Amino acid sequence: MTLVEKGSTFFFFYLLYVQIAGWSSLVARRAHNPEVAGSNPAPATNPLTGSKGKPSMKLSKITLTFVLATLLMNCTNNDEALMEQANELAQKFIITDGHIDTPWRMHKGGYEDISVRTPGGDFDYVRAKQGGLDVPFMSIYVPASYQVTGGAKDKADELIGIVERVTTDHPDKFEIAHSVSDAERIVAEGKIALPMGMENGAPLEGDLSNLKYFRKRGISYITLTHSEDNDICDSSYNLGERTHNGLSEFGAEVVKKMNRIGIMVDISHVSDDAFYQVMDVTEVPAIASHSSARHFTPGFERNMSDDMIKRLAENGGVIQINFGSSFVTQESQDKRKANAEKVNQYMEDNNLESDHPDVKDFAKKVAEDNPVFCDVTDVADHFDHVVDLVGIDHVAFGSDYDGVGDTLPYNLKDPSHFPNLIYHLLKRGYSEEDIEKICYKNIWRVWQATEDFAKDFCDCGKPKGECGGGMCSN
Repeated sequence: MTLVEKGSTFFFFYLLYVQIAGWSSLVARRAHNPEVAGSNPAPATNPLTGSKGKPSMKLSKITLTFVLATLLMNCTNNDEALMEQANELAQKFIITDGHIDTPWRMHKGGYEDISVRTPGGDFDYVRAKQGGLDVPFMSIYVPASYQVTGGAKDKADELIGIVERVTTDHPDKFEIAHSVSDAERIVAEGKIALPMGMENGAPLEGDLSNLKYFRKRGISYITLTHSEDNDICDSSYNLGERTHNGLSEFGAEVVKKMNRIGIMVDISHVSDDAFYQVMDVTEVPAIASHSSARHFTPGFERNMSDDMIKRLAENGGVIQINFGSSFVTQESQDKRKANAEKVNQYMEDNNLESDHPDVKDFAKKVAEDNPVFCDVTDVADHFDHVVDLVGIDHVAFGSDYDGVGDTLPYNLKDPSHFPNLIYHLLKRGYSEEDIEKICYKNIWRVWQATEDFAKDFCDCGKPKGECGGGMCSN
């Protein structure tokens, strides 16, 4: 058994060593035995060989050891240099993450002081600063259940209130960003900027005027739907009969007005038909705030197909790669499904609900026995794939920290690990300019384009010329 792991940094050099050693052994055997094919008569005595002209095995081993050690040292030094560069770039560039579910985490588990290193969860000030995360979009997530029970708008307000409380409690560390210029200023002041994106359009409650309301509350993008169809569009998670076969008439009006009041359109979670119809309607680039490439997870509609990624890029938009393992590899998806089936069977056999302590203990044991985690290198594969398809200008970070549970990849478990991903991108040949685009320039381009387009319109969504120069009270 070799001590060199297959696929590791040193694996290539181990193979090289084996090849050189085999060649050296053949030379030695030919010198020893004239019957070996290709052998030559014994040469004259040479100081680099034995007394009878045979190559010195001791010298061969020393030479091989020296060559291998030199190669390994150079490789190690290069890796260390790239990691140092990755850490430097993480602090130099403004890292923006399209989707972090910390507000919902605090809604469910209780308010926390995230200005310090928290014992649970993925995001806090300390880990964000350590990894260079400057502008995490806080997700204002409203579950689809509120589409049935009512109260979606109130729930969104409650979650926005949590973000506001964080900034009020720690004004020296956090501030809400309403715009690109806000974010730039806040970061320059040494604080973490907290723009907000609303996950699910249900809080609009069928009323277009609520777009203006949430824009003023600080919402910079809206994910049109979530796990179920709503009155805007169909969901990628609805695998049965679709409500609208894409985007509803009301949904088309929502997209148009979002363009006109400066709210980015987020197509994560929408069905394929809804996506293409949004592309036909929107007048500005759109985003996928936390989706990955379906190429690696065939049949998983929550991720984007190659054709969708190309259409998004033609629109000038950006896909922000989700880090959750089941979004990244088929193997992780299969493991997660198998684990869920075991837990569901346990619940059924014992007549227990999902929140029962015994179920939680059993689920934990199942997860430990069959871990679903992929690796940070698998996440880097998604960046490669998007860049190969549409170029460097259409991909960014959309981690889904605090939103995908205990499924985050090895070496990418929280924001402090952003340099690990940057390291692997550098190792694959990405330039510093490429890294800067991925970190923030790509998504800020869309954000700014959305703001710029809205400048010609009143807050009500009508052209300023039709509203007395933008002074209407609608």
